[in-house]
Amino acid sequence: MSKTFSELGIHKDLETQLAELDIRIPTAVQEKTIPFILHKKKDLVVLAKTGTGKTAAFGLPLLQKIKFDLKQIQILILAPTRELGNQIFENLHSFSTELLKEKIISICGGTPIKPQIEAIKNQPSIVIATPGRLVDLMKRQAIDITKITYLVLDEADEMVSALKEEVDTIIKEIPKNRRTLLFTATMPGYIKQLVQNYMSKHVEHIETDMDSLGHKGIDHQYVVVEPIEKLNVLMHFLSTKDGVRGIIFCKTKAAVNKLAKNLAINKFSSGAIHGSLSQGIRDRVMGQFRDGNIDILVATDLAARGIDVKEVSYVVNYHLPDRYDTYVHRSGRTARAGATGLSLSVIQPEELEEIPEFEEDLGLVFKAYKKADAQSIEDNNTVLWAKKVFKTKPNRSISENLKAEIKTIFHHLTKEELVDKILADYLAKNSSVKKTKTTSNKKKRN
Repeated sequence: MSKTFSELGIHKDLETQLAELDIRIPTAVQEKTIPFILHKKKDLVVLAKTGTGKTAAFGLPLLQKIKFDLKQIQILILAPTRELGNQIFENLHSFSTELLKEKIISICGGTPIKPQIEAIKNQPSIVIATPGRLVDLMKRQAIDITKITYLVLDEADEMVSALKEEVDTIIKEIPKNRRTLLFTATMPGYIKQLVQNYMSKHVEHIETDMDSLGHKGIDHQYVVVEPIEKLNVLMHFLSTKDGVRGIIFCKTKAAVNKLAKNLAINKFSSGAIHGSLSQGIRDRVMGQFRDGNIDILVATDLAARGIDVKEVSYVVNYHLPDRYDTYVHRSGRTARAGATGLSLSVIQPEELEEIPEFEEDLGLVFKAYKKADAQSIEDNNTVLWAKKVFKTKPNRSISENLKAEIKTIFHHLTKEELVDKILADYLAKNSSVKKTKTTSNKKKRN
């Protein structure tokens, strides 16, 4: 039988805050981690899937560890991206009493630094930071982290691989006798090296539900396409998912921009995020996605860290990631909080040989997704064209005389006849299926 938060050692006032958020039963990672942080003194490495409640697992006990008589930063939480940092900040705020809220600040990149410097002067107890912004503040001598007692590294695998120099700079500045809590969804070699270099010799390891790194509830599939048909196959797939939320991952910012532009042209409800966009734009797009105002998010791997949206039905790997642990993080954006989901990789023929390697390393089984045939793709493109026509705004600059002349031409047609003619004209100009068949017939006659 699952324990309650109070049975794990969480104070009544925090448990009351959780109840107001309808959080009553601890997850597996919370049940194992909270008592350890509260009652033990060892460093801790937690290997747990994304979406398992890691923020509350370290946040709740650390909120209780605050010593209000100490006017200094006691707890430093590092996150690889501003989105994840802001999410941790919002979660801790929601867990906290009014008195605790005043002791927590966020100093993530992408926002003005001066208000953050002023917030530091108010002597917070908990600081949530992205490594780059924290190092900037350290160089300005605007923050003192030399007396912290707890260091939390969240999503450590991504942070150490992409931000190693900044993390090294930070760790050299903090006390050697601090307690370090490291949370990660994968355990690549460089994380093991970090544990050896920067954590105590007696480190406790906790694993939860890691029997399958592919996450329970996720259906892993792949579809093989030629480069020329990649976008059309994707759009056909997206049309079958109309009205449900999904995330499409690309390797580069340029690829995100290009794909997002194509989806927008074809009137898909979508938005894009990557590191070069301003924080305001990223926040707006993420807000639209979380609120359900857009269905599709196109993102780079780093920008997508910190996305915690429960109703993500599918993930598309528009480009296969270079690392296996990156695939784990991508697919982990779906099937959260006990739901099911699909992780679809759109690959080219030469990438097919990589699928068994992913299966072997991650302990997964990938199934082949049946690619839509040429006629189905053609039909879908025609529907997309019709939607574009429907959503096209009238051109108010067209003269009334010209409009009257055009109306005269069409005035005797019924709506059904007009649709038939417009559709026939479109297909005559754009039907690749028809062109392919015609070419094939000519070759046969020759």
